[in-house]
Amino acid sequence: MRHFYGHRTYAISAGVRVGEPSDFAILVMEEIGLDMSGHAPRSLAELYDTNFDLVVTLAPEAHHRALEMTRTMAVEVEYWPTEDPSLASGNREQVLGAYRRVRDGLMGRIRTRFAVKSAPNP
Repeated sequence: MRHFYGHRTYAISAGVRVGEPSDFAILVMEEIGLDMSGHAPRSLAELYDTNFDLVVTLAPEAHHRALEMTRTMAVEVEYWPTEDPSLASGNREQVLGAYRRVRDGLMGRIRTRFAVKSAPNP
């Protein structure tokens, strides 16, 4: 979202559990000019701002947690089933392929859902 909209929208990434930064994710994002080297994975529980209009979930467990948020928050939740590239096996290029598929799939979903028509922000 920040790639396409910059500071015109507030977007934050969080998961069900805190993970470690992924060298593969950093690499495939660098391929399209995005620097994720400073990204620190965080959990939903670590989010201090709970004033979201939309929560997009990528995995079943995250979706169930987000639906729980709707009990106390007026938030829309969408589920975008997504492969977990950290589970990919094979050689380096096969694993990178899994990360690229996720990257490209999510970028396509963002473009479609949020009507991205212009060139991305630098």
